[in-house]
This record gives sequence, structure tokens and C-alpha cells, in this order.
Amino acid sequence: QVQLVESGGGLVQPGGSLRLSCAASGRTYGRYTMGWFRQGPGKEREFVAVIYWSGDSTYSADSVKGRFTISRDNAKNTVYLQMNSLKPEDTAVYYCAASLLFRAVVPGDYAYWGQGTQVTVSS
Repeated sequence: QVQLVESGGGLVQPGGSLRLSCAASGRTYGRYTMGWFRQGPGKEREFVAVIYWSGDSTYSADSVKGRFTISRDNAKNTVYLQMNSLKPEDTAVYYCAASLLFRAVVPGDYAYWGQGTQVTVSS
């Protein structure tokens, strides 16, 4: 069992940066693949980025590649999403999630979800 709590969302101007954090609790956190998803207004939840339990392998959606970076600190039970060069189309509720699968890029692959944090990119 893993409990996830996201933080770090907010309002930012286009071109700005934010860092989201996801604090996890649960004794087996370190063995989970961790992912970030987002859901914009009127849209389906979409994959953003994933990091495998060892932390040395990541994968990002094409829409955020080169702008967003996922990382994790297993000693702190925390996964991060550094978001740079933000665009209005990045506006969404961002969720972190935990999966026991090695390759997990769709919502159905994830067993545990946080409550989400709102990111709004607007001038």
C-alpha cells in the first residue's frame, strides 16, 4: 500500500517554471515505478513522465520532452517533476501515481494515485 500527496502547483506565467513534488508513504515505495499524469479541462487523463524504481531510467511524453524532467529521491520517498518553459496548454491537474509494473505509461497500469495539484499557466 502506498499513499501519495502532491504539492507545488500554482499559477505561473508562460515560459515560467514549477517543481511538483509527490511524497509517498509505505514501506515498499522504493520498488514502485512512479509516474506523473495530467488532466486538463474537458480532457482525458494523459501520461506525462515515468521513472523506474532504480531511478536510472525515465521516459517522457513527446509533448513535454526537453521541458519537463522527472526524478526521485528514494531516501526521501519523494518523486519530482521539474517543469520549465511552461505553456498555456500545460494547464491541468497533475497527478502522481505508483505502479508495480516496469513499463507503465497508461493510467490503468497504476494502482495508487494522489489527489492531484492544479497547475495553471496564464499571463
